[in-house]
Amino acid sequence: MTKNTVKIGALDVDRGLYDLLHNEMVSGTGIEPSAFWQALEQITRDLGPKNEALLATRDALQRQIDEWYRENRSRSVDEQKQFLRQIGYLLAEGEDFTVQVDNVDDEIAVTAGPQLVVPVDNSRYALNAANARWGSLYDALYGTDVITEEQGCKRTAKYNPVRGAKVIAYARDFLDQAAPLALGSHHYAVKYLVENGRLKIIMGDGSKTGLGRVEQFVGYSGDPAAPDLVLLRNNNLHVEIRMGEGFFIGKGDLANIYDIQLESAITTIMDCEDSVAAVDADDKVRVYRNWLGLMRGDLSRTFEKNGQTIERVLEPDREYVAAEGGKLIVPGRSLMLVRNVGLHMYTDAVLLDGEPIAEGFLDIMFTALAAKHDIAGNGKLRNSRTRQMYVVKPKLHGAQEVAATVELFARVEKVLAMEANTIKVGIMDEERRTTVNLKECIRAARERVIFINTGFLDRTGDEIHTDMEVGPMLPKEDMKSADWLMAYEDWNVDVGLRAGLPGHAQIGKGMWPAPDRMAAMVETKINHPRAGANTAWVPSPTAATLHALHYHQVNVLQRQRELALRPRANLDDILTIPVLGSRKLKRREVQQELDNNVQGILGYVVRWVGQGVGCSKVPDINDIGLMEDRATLRISSQHIANWLHHGMVSAEQVMETMRKMAQVVDQQNEGDANYTNMAPDFDRSIEFQAAVDLVFKGREVANGYTEPVLHARRRELKANVRS
Repeated sequence: MTKNTVKIGALDVDRGLYDLLHNEMVSGTGIEPSAFWQALEQITRDLGPKNEALLATRDALQRQIDEWYRENRSRSVDEQKQFLRQIGYLLAEGEDFTVQVDNVDDEIAVTAGPQLVVPVDNSRYALNAANARWGSLYDALYGTDVITEEQGCKRTAKYNPVRGAKVIAYARDFLDQAAPLALGSHHYAVKYLVENGRLKIIMGDGSKTGLGRVEQFVGYSGDPAAPDLVLLRNNNLHVEIRMGEGFFIGKGDLANIYDIQLESAITTIMDCEDSVAAVDADDKVRVYRNWLGLMRGDLSRTFEKNGQTIERVLEPDREYVAAEGGKLIVPGRSLMLVRNVGLHMYTDAVLLDGEPIAEGFLDIMFTALAAKHDIAGNGKLRNSRTRQMYVVKPKLHGAQEVAATVELFARVEKVLAMEANTIKVGIMDEERRTTVNLKECIRAARERVIFINTGFLDRTGDEIHTDMEVGPMLPKEDMKSADWLMAYEDWNVDVGLRAGLPGHAQIGKGMWPAPDRMAAMVETKINHPRAGANTAWVPSPTAATLHALHYHQVNVLQRQRELALRPRANLDDILTIPVLGSRKLKRREVQQELDNNVQGILGYVVRWVGQGVGCSKVPDINDIGLMEDRATLRISSQHIANWLHHGMVSAEQVMETMRKMAQVVDQQNEGDANYTNMAPDFDRSIEFQAAVDLVFKGREVANGYTEPVLHARRRELKANVRS
């Protein structure tokens, strides 16, 4: 805590945070600053002890699980379930129910599409993500490996017309699939025009046709006889066919089409948590100020690119002439959710009676106050058209913690004069105790829940930590095909469908981690909508545009109706612990796994601790860039801690590997002027010591979370820089 604080009642508030609230946030909200601080103090006094009790329950349950598994490693799943019920870890399921969530925006309730997650402390990234509602299919195809570089199609510094022709052909194939013609193919179209509210297409032989489903044409702009663009809709997603001269790819096109734009990132999670390195009050001020700018619609960022000064702002909505006449407005920006921190995080940006407060209390108070500008319509742009706020809550362990979150949100609504249930909640199904009690978690938030999801990395990290005493775990890659993970993915969808989430909430799937491998993503990520997920995470706006193709191929609402008829996934499979058992690994296999884990930890930590970058493209051991945040760190550090505990590797072997991999990571970052090498002075490298702590303290840190080590080491580095 800095010494520059303001005393307000029993609170000591960082001066920067105080000034942000008083000078920038409250105006136009009808909230008095004194009432805000008084409410924060009272909420902390009332709910702080409950928060601490919930965390104590986590620790007590883990101690009991550790003790039981040390003595009962070979017990059956039935015996495990009986034990978990006895200690209150596994709850009895109540009667079936249907969620009762009202006033949800269409982007969450009925429109299936990609979702971005972006660190909100980086204003440029946040603006890019918000503006990724629309993306150029031509650019996404031309600039990625979706179009191969064979047969003269290389990506070159100068425009390659052979590659451009491949892009056009791919896009025409997409149009034939998403909006087929009554007769013929979009490949042979030479003109698009509007007659009597219908889209007409002139073919190369002079014949005229229309759409196979005429209702797919919803709007246009320009002269009906020669429109600038036509707007189509498929599976509730919009597609713009743009006509005109344009640039490069479309020049010489038979139908004068210079681009096809897709609705892409339908929703975006503006992240205050895993992808953000916010360790003190200064960092939190940046996080909250950017979120405020997004909610008021006035966030901007000026930067230099190719010798030019560029100002980035939020895109306006898009306006068309509706097919039936009149005006049609389609959102120009992604619907923004915000992810607050978990229950286990505490901050000294505000002290109560000299002690740090729960950071989640601070997050919801500040982010909800900022959202009130949007709810009140204070800005020139609107985020939620139903005047709601959407908060994704991570790291929840079971129904009691969900209920505590609901209680907190209700208190904040009263303080900020919001209608009941305005603050909706997204439940991240990333902890084992939430997975096995998911039905009761949803029940606890049945009037607010707008999101559940799965995530391999955090969920596996918690699996390893929870079952640490059972035995050495499978290699990470093998866990992806283990019974428990397959059942977990299906279970999340099955429970969500039976709770009535379709039409009210998103059922999400995890991140595609490799932003440069888009061909592989296009080939495989269609499995997410096929699995019943109406959203899934992608690493970039370009990836969002390409993943949007899948939601044109799969009608997710129809798919969910089909999946609702299957038997629910088996809890026994979820509780089947992914240990090696009798399987033996060769020394080479063990060392390869250790190398991979250590390199990933070091590659991420050097940026988090050394540069304050919470999410970035980090080269893996094979120099493939992977998008990583704290979840990747958690699984890797827990995996090594598990193997250390069970003698699969020795402490000396781990340290030798860390020193070896530190040199590899140094080489991978040699082009970064802001980078500080870890080798050869490992003892003085704060980043290297952070990685050591993450591994060797992995068993003792609560739930295997990485934040305690990262925050302490980042603050240490910042203090050294200041001194």
